[in-house]
Amino acid sequence: MTANAVKQAIHKIDDIDVRGRAVQDVFPRLIDILKISGGCTVRNFIPQETVNQLNEDFAPYFDQAQQLKSNFWAKETRRITGCMGKSEPYALEIVGNELWQKVGRHFLTSTLQWWIGDRQEHSTSDPQLNNTSVFRIRPGATAQALHRDDCICHVHHSAATTHYLGRDYGIGLFVAGTPSTSHNGATRFIPGSHLWDYAVPPREEDAVYAELRPGDAFMMLAGCYHAGSANLTSDQDRQLYTTFTGRGWCRQEENQYLAHSDLECVRRLPEKLQSFMGWNLSLPFMGWVGLENPIRALKDESKGPSVQYF
Repeated sequence: MTANAVKQAIHKIDDIDVRGRAVQDVFPRLIDILKISGGCTVRNFIPQETVNQLNEDFAPYFDQAQQLKSNFWAKETRRITGCMGKSEPYALEIVGNELWQKVGRHFLTSTLQWWIGDRQEHSTSDPQLNNTSVFRIRPGATAQALHRDDCICHVHHSAATTHYLGRDYGIGLFVAGTPSTSHNGATRFIPGSHLWDYAVPPREEDAVYAELRPGDAFMMLAGCYHAGSANLTSDQDRQLYTTFTGRGWCRQEENQYLAHSDLECVRRLPEKLQSFMGWNLSLPFMGWVGLENPIRALKDESKGPSVQYF
């Protein structure tokens, strides 16, 4: 990508209000926005009562949270992980949200046609949970540097004029538990940067703020440059519920099996979320335990589905 091409950044974030609207009615427009700019604000993603319950659920964990050990985050930042077992609304209404799940399947489902002898097989690898986090950014926090989150998958694309399926290795969801503004640290984001040549560094002048009200969400392809911003206030914490979805065959950023080693908390979840967390096969045959489908480890083995190789 040339320097002139970089200057063609889109200096706005489109939004969609989903209150009272069916998933099938908002999904096509949301996909179009994500393909073009890489990010979209989703207004009224969850209701206020869910926000209140989430804030209540995670308050005790923040009471015990310590300063993060990495200088990647400001010392005023606190982060809670392993969230699927800490809050039912987080698991069901954020990670399990129907619209969010459908967006992940659109961008991150992998299909393969391959030969075994003279027989051609067709395999589908469904997306999986990549990480779970809740952030609290306190007053005085400094800004993060702009970065891409798909670097963890060693992705390095050349420039593309339009988006195409197969380019993405992840997609992120950021749900506001408090107002998220340019003054208290809202995410900075460079629209369109998911299509840039990955050799091109980010420029602050291309970034815009993803400002959210409680219950609003911001969805973003992991190939976009973004960063947390400085909290310039003296009295406002910014709390954000986040999760990323990744490819089913790619190593998870957060190890779900150790993060949720208490299997009882996993067993309480719907089977579709157990599978999404990784207790299932990525076809044709990745993730087995004892040559069987790992979902059987959560059940009486006589009741769990036996492995299907392809």
